[in-house]
Amino acid sequence: MPELPEVETTVRGLRPVLEGARLTNVELRRGDLRRPFPADLRQTMTGALVTALGRRAKYGLIHTDRDQTMIFHLGMSGRWRVDPGELLPHDHLVIDTDTDRRVALNDPRRFGSVDLWPTAELESFPAFAALGPEPLGAELSAAWLKKALAGRKASIKVMLLDQRIVAGLGNIYVCEALYLARISPKRAAGSISLVRLERLVEAIRGVLLSAIEAGGSTLRDYARPDGELGYFSKQFAVYGREGQPCGCGGVVQRYAEGGRSTFWCPTCQRS
Repeated sequence: MPELPEVETTVRGLRPVLEGARLTNVELRRGDLRRPFPADLRQTMTGALVTALGRRAKYGLIHTDRDQTMIFHLGMSGRWRVDPGELLPHDHLVIDTDTDRRVALNDPRRFGSVDLWPTAELESFPAFAALGPEPLGAELSAAWLKKALAGRKASIKVMLLDQRIVAGLGNIYVCEALYLARISPKRAAGSISLVRLERLVEAIRGVLLSAIEAGGSTLRDYARPDGELGYFSKQFAVYGREGQPCGCGGVVQRYAEGGRSTFWCPTCQRS
């Protein structure tokens, strides 16, 4: 599933195409993705001026001058295609602009979603209501984590995947951040010191920024809007490297927890 860096990369790829442009045509080529498209999507977005693009957690935001924001989630296999030469069977939403540009939301598995919500009330959008702070924002701090994790006996790996603790973190980048911070993914979240949490916050930001710079991680279906693949997967320190050597001399291992695979090095992530 595309994670925060992939969504951020997508938004950055769409920004020069859509920001400041007026939408001249909005075509729905089917009635739904994971759930039905908003009934008024075509009417609301056609003729609207795109004022800005943004991101909240793993959701992309397209703001308009009609005080409405189109919220998209890429699901398991979604991606936007910019200026496609021809439309493909899985291009389910197509948008044309007054600058003769076109973007198409392609989603073969249809686990993505598109919603409309009043821009001034975005924090009340159901998926946003209980989200924690953005990991790249100033709101995420060691002090916040210490308070949020106080008394929690669940593993730090599981707690970091809880969107109420930190918004937008996914399995890949949690594994990588814990490795960079030299913290065991099995460690009880409430037992981690403030000093180590400071190191963890730094690692989270570092791994996310590196992934964004590399265009995200292409594992199966993800590609950037320009069609290029994300290359951060070539920089993975532990994710997907079970049985391979770690730089410390240990060996990367894998275990399953909460339905997800966790990759770590027991030698340098002992505590």
